[in-house]
Amino acid sequence: MFYWDYTMIFLIPGLLLGLWAQAKVRSAYEKYGKVPTQLGLPAREAVRRLLERSGAEPITIAPVSGQLTDHYDPRSNTLRLSEGVYDSCSVAALGIAAHEAGHALQKQESYPFLALRSLMVPVVNIGSQLAWPIFVLGLIFSWRPLLGVGIGLFALVVLFSLVTLPVEIDASRRAVRMLNDAAMLTQEEEEGVKKVLSAAALTYVASFVSALMQLLRLLTLARRRD
Repeated sequence: MFYWDYTMIFLIPGLLLGLWAQAKVRSAYEKYGKVPTQLGLPAREAVRRLLERSGAEPITIAPVSGQLTDHYDPRSNTLRLSEGVYDSCSVAALGIAAHEAGHALQKQESYPFLALRSLMVPVVNIGSQLAWPIFVLGLIFSWRPLLGVGIGLFALVVLFSLVTLPVEIDASRRAVRMLNDAAMLTQEEEEGVKKVLSAAALTYVASFVSALMQLLRLLTLARRRD
Protein backbone atom coordinates (compact mmCIF):
# COMPACT_ATOMS: atom_id res chain seq x y z
CA MET A 1 0.00 0.00 0.00
CA PHE A 2 1.29 3.50 -0.86
CA TYR A 3 0.59 4.65 2.69
CA TRP A 4 3.74 2.90 3.88
CA ASP A 5 6.24 3.72 1.16
CA TYR A 6 9.27 5.99 1.38
CA THR A 7 7.17 9.17 1.01
CA MET A 8 6.16 8.72 4.65
CA ILE A 9 9.43 10.47 5.54
CA PHE A 10 7.81 13.72 4.38
CA LEU A 11 5.51 13.52 7.40
CA ILE A 12 8.31 13.30 9.98
CA PRO A 13 9.26 17.04 10.20
CA GLY A 14 5.67 18.14 10.79
CA LEU A 15 5.10 15.34 13.31
CA LEU A 16 8.22 16.17 15.33
CA LEU A 17 7.54 19.90 15.23
CA GLY A 18 3.94 19.30 16.28
CA LEU A 19 4.97 17.16 19.25
CA TRP A 20 7.51 19.79 20.31
CA ALA A 21 4.95 22.58 19.98
CA GLN A 22 2.37 20.69 22.04
CA ALA A 23 4.97 20.02 24.73
CA LYS A 24 5.89 23.72 24.88
CA VAL A 25 2.22 24.72 25.13
CA ARG A 26 1.58 22.29 27.97
CA SER A 27 4.75 23.37 29.78
CA ALA A 28 4.01 27.10 29.47
CA TYR A 29 0.34 26.67 30.39
CA GLU A 30 1.10 24.52 33.44
CA LYS A 31 3.82 26.90 34.63
CA TYR A 32 2.05 30.22 34.17
CA GLY A 33 -1.36 28.79 34.93
CA LYS A 34 -0.17 28.57 38.53
CA VAL A 35 1.17 32.14 38.69
CA PRO A 36 -1.50 34.65 39.80
CA THR A 37 -1.41 38.18 38.43
CA GLN A 38 -1.01 41.11 40.76
CA LEU A 39 -4.18 42.51 39.22
CA GLY A 40 -6.13 39.61 40.70
CA LEU A 41 -8.99 39.77 38.20
CA PRO A 42 -10.50 36.62 36.69
CA ALA A 43 -9.82 36.39 32.96
CA ARG A 44 -13.48 36.92 32.05
CA GLU A 45 -13.55 40.26 33.87
CA ALA A 46 -10.14 41.36 32.64
CA VAL A 47 -11.05 40.69 29.00
CA ARG A 48 -14.36 42.49 29.43
CA ARG A 49 -12.48 45.57 30.61
CA LEU A 50 -10.01 45.31 27.75
CA LEU A 51 -12.81 45.19 25.19
CA GLU A 52 -14.66 48.10 26.77
CA ARG A 53 -11.46 50.13 26.90
CA SER A 54 -10.79 49.46 23.21
CA GLY A 55 -14.22 50.80 22.29
CA ALA A 56 -15.31 47.48 20.82
CA GLU A 57 -18.95 46.72 20.16
CA PRO A 58 -20.65 44.63 22.87
CA ILE A 59 -19.25 41.09 22.80
CA THR A 60 -20.66 38.16 24.77
CA ILE A 61 -18.13 36.42 27.01
CA ALA A 62 -19.10 32.85 27.86
CA PRO A 63 -17.49 29.69 29.27
CA VAL A 64 -16.86 26.63 27.11
CA SER A 65 -16.03 23.10 28.22
CA GLY A 66 -12.60 21.53 27.74
CA GLN A 67 -9.01 22.62 28.20
CA LEU A 68 -7.47 25.25 25.91
CA THR A 69 -10.66 25.34 23.84
CA ASP A 70 -10.74 29.14 23.99
CA HIS A 71 -11.90 30.82 20.79
CA TYR A 72 -13.75 33.79 19.35
CA ASP A 73 -16.86 32.97 17.32
CA PRO A 74 -17.39 35.80 14.80
CA ARG A 75 -20.79 34.46 13.73
CA SER A 76 -22.36 34.98 17.16
CA ASN A 77 -19.88 37.65 18.26
CA THR A 78 -19.07 35.51 21.29
CA LEU A 79 -15.73 35.12 23.05
CA ARG A 80 -15.62 31.68 24.67
CA LEU A 81 -13.14 30.93 27.43
CA SER A 82 -12.28 27.40 28.55
CA GLU A 83 -12.92 26.08 32.04
CA GLY A 84 -9.34 26.63 33.14
CA VAL A 85 -9.30 30.22 31.88
CA TYR A 86 -12.74 31.71 32.47
CA ASP A 87 -12.50 32.19 36.27
CA SER A 88 -8.72 32.00 36.56
CA CYS A 89 -6.58 34.92 37.71
CA SER A 90 -3.37 33.41 36.35
CA VAL A 91 -0.87 34.94 33.94
CA ALA A 92 -1.61 32.21 31.38
CA ALA A 93 -5.37 32.78 31.57
CA LEU A 94 -4.98 36.53 31.16
CA GLY A 95 -2.78 36.11 28.09
CA ILE A 96 -5.10 33.56 26.46
CA ALA A 97 -8.20 35.66 27.09
CA ALA A 98 -6.50 38.79 25.73
CA HIS A 99 -5.45 36.84 22.63
CA GLU A 100 -9.07 35.95 21.92
CA ALA A 101 -10.01 39.58 22.48
CA GLY A 102 -7.44 40.37 19.79
CA HIS A 103 -9.41 38.19 17.39
CA ALA A 104 -12.60 40.03 18.29
CA LEU A 105 -10.95 43.36 17.48
CA GLN A 106 -9.66 41.92 14.20
CA LYS A 107 -13.24 41.12 13.25
CA GLN A 108 -14.52 44.58 14.13
CA GLU A 109 -11.65 46.30 12.33
CA SER A 110 -12.01 44.06 9.25
CA TYR A 111 -8.47 42.72 9.51
CA PRO A 112 -7.84 41.45 5.94
CA PHE A 113 -6.25 38.09 6.79
CA LEU A 114 -9.07 37.24 9.19
CA ALA A 115 -11.62 38.13 6.51
CA LEU A 116 -9.77 35.96 4.00
CA ARG A 117 -9.59 33.03 6.42
CA SER A 118 -13.30 33.30 7.15
CA LEU A 119 -14.09 33.22 3.43
CA MET A 120 -11.92 30.13 3.00
CA VAL A 121 -13.48 28.09 5.82
CA PRO A 122 -16.41 26.49 3.88
CA VAL A 123 -14.23 25.56 0.91
CA VAL A 124 -11.39 24.26 3.08
CA ASN A 125 -13.78 22.13 5.15
CA ILE A 126 -14.95 20.42 1.98
CA GLY A 127 -11.45 20.21 0.53
CA SER A 128 -9.96 18.61 3.65
CA GLN A 129 -12.61 15.87 3.54
CA LEU A 130 -12.45 15.14 -0.18
CA ALA A 131 -8.78 15.70 -1.05
CA TRP A 132 -7.47 12.28 -0.03
CA PRO A 133 -10.41 10.17 -1.34
CA ILE A 134 -10.23 11.87 -4.72
CA PHE A 135 -6.44 11.55 -4.83
CA VAL A 136 -6.61 7.83 -3.94
CA LEU A 137 -9.14 7.23 -6.72
CA GLY A 138 -6.79 8.99 -9.09
CA LEU A 139 -4.00 6.62 -8.05
CA ILE A 140 -6.18 3.54 -8.36
CA PHE A 141 -7.43 4.41 -11.84
CA SER A 142 -4.21 6.15 -12.91
CA TRP A 143 -6.30 9.13 -13.98
CA ARG A 144 -4.30 12.35 -13.81
CA PRO A 145 -7.31 14.75 -13.65
CA LEU A 146 -8.42 13.14 -10.38
CA LEU A 147 -4.91 13.38 -9.00
CA GLY A 148 -4.86 17.07 -9.92
CA VAL A 149 -8.20 17.72 -8.23
CA GLY A 150 -7.06 15.96 -5.04
CA ILE A 151 -3.80 17.90 -4.97
CA GLY A 152 -5.62 21.17 -5.67
CA LEU A 153 -8.07 20.61 -2.82
CA PHE A 154 -5.27 19.82 -0.40
CA ALA A 155 -3.34 22.87 -1.59
CA LEU A 156 -6.26 24.93 -0.26
CA VAL A 157 -5.70 23.36 3.17
CA VAL A 158 -2.06 24.41 3.01
CA LEU A 159 -3.03 27.94 1.97
CA PHE A 160 -5.51 28.11 4.84
CA SER A 161 -2.77 27.12 7.30
CA LEU A 162 -0.51 29.80 5.85
CA VAL A 163 -3.19 32.52 6.10
CA THR A 164 -3.84 31.49 9.70
CA LEU A 165 -0.29 32.38 10.78
CA PRO A 166 -0.54 36.20 10.47
CA VAL A 167 -4.02 36.08 12.04
CA GLU A 168 -2.72 34.35 15.16
CA ILE A 169 0.49 36.36 15.40
CA ASP A 170 -1.41 39.65 15.07
CA ALA A 171 -3.92 38.60 17.75
CA SER A 172 -1.06 37.89 20.16
CA ARG A 173 0.57 41.25 19.44
CA ARG A 174 -2.75 42.97 20.05
CA ALA A 175 -3.13 41.06 23.31
CA VAL A 176 0.21 42.20 24.74
CA ARG A 177 -0.36 45.76 23.57
CA MET A 178 -3.86 45.94 25.09
CA LEU A 179 -2.68 44.51 28.40
CA ASN A 180 0.22 46.96 28.60
CA ASP A 181 -1.92 49.94 27.60
CA ALA A 182 -4.38 49.02 30.35
CA ALA A 183 -1.54 48.59 32.87
CA MET A 184 -2.69 45.05 33.64
CA LEU A 185 0.78 43.47 33.56
CA THR A 186 4.00 43.72 35.50
CA GLN A 187 7.20 43.22 33.53
CA GLU A 188 7.56 39.63 34.77
CA GLU A 189 3.93 38.88 33.94
CA GLU A 190 4.41 40.27 30.44
CA GLU A 191 7.26 37.82 29.88
CA GLY A 192 5.00 34.99 31.02
CA VAL A 193 2.20 36.06 28.70
CA LYS A 194 4.60 36.25 25.77
CA LYS A 195 5.93 32.76 26.46
CA VAL A 196 2.42 31.29 26.60
CA LEU A 197 1.34 33.00 23.39
CA SER A 198 4.60 32.18 21.59
CA ALA A 199 4.18 28.50 22.45
CA ALA A 200 0.61 28.60 21.15
CA ALA A 201 1.75 30.29 17.92
CA LEU A 202 4.26 27.49 17.38
CA THR A 203 1.40 24.98 17.08
CA TYR A 204 0.11 26.90 14.04
CA VAL A 205 3.58 26.88 12.51
CA ALA A 206 3.70 23.11 13.06
CA SER A 207 0.28 22.74 11.44
CA PHE A 208 1.45 24.65 8.36
CA VAL A 209 4.67 22.65 8.07
CA SER A 210 2.75 19.40 8.44
CA ALA A 211 0.25 20.39 5.74
CA LEU A 212 3.01 21.58 3.41
CA MET A 213 4.97 18.34 3.76
CA GLN A 214 1.80 16.35 3.15
CA LEU A 215 1.27 18.32 -0.06
CA LEU A 216 4.84 17.54 -1.15
CA ARG A 217 4.09 13.89 -0.48
CA LEU A 218 1.02 14.00 -2.73
CA LEU A 219 3.02 15.64 -5.50
CA THR A 220 5.73 12.99 -5.17
CA LEU A 221 3.20 10.16 -5.30
CA ALA A 222 1.53 11.67 -8.36
CA ARG A 223 4.86 12.10 -10.14
CA ARG A 224 5.86 8.53 -9.32
CA ARG A 225 2.56 7.29 -10.74
CA ASP A 226 3.42 9.06 -14.01
